[in-house]
This record gives sequence, structure tokens and C-alpha cells, in this order.
Amino acid sequence: MNGSSRRARKQGYREGGFTLMETMIAMVVLVVGVLALAMMLGNSLVYMQGSQDDFIAQQKAQEAMEAIFTAKYTGSLQWSAIQNAPNGIFLVGAQPLLQAGPDGLVGTAADSGSAADYILQPGPDMKLGTADDIKLPLSNFTRTITITPVSGETFVEQIQVTVNYQTGRFNRSYTLNSEISAF
Repeated sequence: MNGSSRRARKQGYREGGFTLMETMIAMVVLVVGVLALAMMLGNSLVYMQGSQDDFIAQQKAQEAMEAIFTAKYTGSLQWSAIQNAPNGIFLVGAQPLLQAGPDGLVGTAADSGSAADYILQPGPDMKLGTADDIKLPLSNFTRTITITPVSGETFVEQIQVTVNYQTGRFNRSYTLNSEISAF
């Protein structure tokens, strides 16, 4: 050994490199970081898949609300019928998304026997509206239409449409509120 190496040992210095313990600690820190990133990526993918379902829920709530307003203002639905059962025509509680029955409204007893609602996805030709389109059923969605009188207003009802759905392991809902008057 030369003189400088002996001096380094006497003063408590190492000659260089990492110990096995330092390497193991660095590996554990690295593995924890990589696992955290992988978990975050997985959650992000599930959340992004949910954006399509978010849009569908919004559209299905709006569809129900617009049908109620259209039926009322075209005269096909009397003011007294804009209530939940048993006094009105709208079913109570969460209902599966079905195509509208003969009355043209969703969420009524007339929907029983109707086919499940669905969205269309382009088929192999990648053109929407052709014979090879794929029907995607909306079986993980339910819709609740709640109609309540507005306090202090005789001829005003509050309409709340809530669409509940599951995306991956997340349960989500979209709620749309509006008021309708007898006039």
C-alpha cells in the first residue's frame, strides 16, 4: 500500500464504491417509485375510460328532461301527469335505461317491454350509420326521474334526473335539475 491509502484508512475514509446495504436501499426506493407511477397510470386509464360514460350519462339525463318538456308543451302530456307514480306517469326509483315506449317518454310504465337502450359504434368499415354498426348496450346505467312540487308555488314542479353508472371500480352519477310550470 502506498502512503496515501494508509492515511485514508487511518482517518476513516473508504477507498470507494457502494456497500451492499446502500445498493439495497436505493433499489427499494426505485421500486417504490416505479410501482407508484404504474398505479397512477392504471388509475388514469380507468378515469379516461370513464369520460365516455360521463358523456353518455349527461346525454341520457338531458334526453329525459327534453322529452318531458316536449311532451308537456306539445300537449301530449297533461300537467297532472307530470308526477311520479302512483299519481303521475313517471316510475319511482332507479330504472334501467330502456328505449322509450309508445308514449315517447323514457322512465314511464309504457317503457316496460321496450328493448334496452344502446349506443352505436362504427363497425369494421369504420363508418357510423351503416349495416355493420355495433350496438353497445347501456346495461351499467340507471336513470331516476324525481318530480316534486316547489314549495310555495302551486303550478311549478322541480324535475331532477339522475343517471347512475359504474366505470371500472368507480360508481358515478350525473344529476340534471330543472323546473317546469303549468303555463
